[in-house]
Amino acid sequence: MSSLSSAAPRIETSSKGQVRAAARKPLARSGPAVAAGASWLALALITVQWPDLGDWGRGPELAVGAGALGAFLILAGLFGGLWKDGAARLRRLTPWLLALGVVFSVWQATTAKWGWLPQPFFPPPHAILEVFTDDWAKLLQSVWASVKLELLGFLVGASTGFVTGVLLGWSRTFGYWVHPIMRLIGPLPAIAWLPIAFYAFPSSWSASIFLIGLTTGFPVAVLTWSGVAGVNTAYYDVARTLGASRWFLVFKVAIPAALPHVFVGLFMGLGASFAILVTAEMMGVKAGLGFYLQWAQGWAAYANMYAALLVMSLMCTGFVTLLFKIRDRVLSYQKADLKW
Repeated sequence: MSSLSSAAPRIETSSKGQVRAAARKPLARSGPAVAAGASWLALALITVQWPDLGDWGRGPELAVGAGALGAFLILAGLFGGLWKDGAARLRRLTPWLLALGVVFSVWQATTAKWGWLPQPFFPPPHAILEVFTDDWAKLLQSVWASVKLELLGFLVGASTGFVTGVLLGWSRTFGYWVHPIMRLIGPLPAIAWLPIAFYAFPSSWSASIFLIGLTTGFPVAVLTWSGVAGVNTAYYDVARTLGASRWFLVFKVAIPAALPHVFVGLFMGLGASFAILVTAEMMGVKAGLGFYLQWAQGWAAYANMYAALLVMSLMCTGFVTLLFKIRDRVLSYQKADLKW
């Protein structure tokens, strides 16, 4: 009897501890989401309650959006157990939502309310929002012009570099004549060809396509060449034993085996082509996001400039993401160690 009576308090204490731990677990999970929501509500209050030091628009709209997001995050944190899949996704995003809420609140206070950062170089968040709402047509036109120029130049450079790389890796005669030319032209920055390109081509548009294609084509050619030249000779021997022709060896053996190297070259060329795209649009092509940036800087419209930089970043990220999707689809048999 004494042993049973002495064990009873321990059992009761253990059950109470489990109940308390179970009660604390939802609170611990909802805490970050509530904190993130509070940071966005703070942004809404800062925007509405304190007067602006300058003449910027779209402050009420920013406050409504921030307040709605803050309320949603708080409710999602408190009642996230009703939708477990959505709550799991929200928990992954919560640290970033909290950080962004704090950054935007500090940004709004130090620019529009206290004036600690010099104007017009550091506009407040609702000034950039005003650019998107009032100047969206011009931004959209600039994005379309940049997308057309980038896609055309990238496709021309990638296709030319791919064919050149395959021929370099397969034909010794072609490599004898083309390899020295590549060693002479390839390492030069494409921007160095800008004056010659604008003189040699009939328009700045065609010159920009040449520069983007040159920037893209060199790494694609080098990596494709490396991939074709590095194919295991046993593959060729097996294919020849089965009666494969020369074209079969190229298209069914060499090129598929070299595709991982080809995509590395495409990623390198895509990243480098963005810099040439902006430079070409600033220097000669009177359209696109690069031209929009130059126009905004000339008029000291730094809110427009930051908006264009944000759009440019999203556009470049979209292109890289699309190329990763294509790579994962084409090379589905290969485990992708690098994600985007």
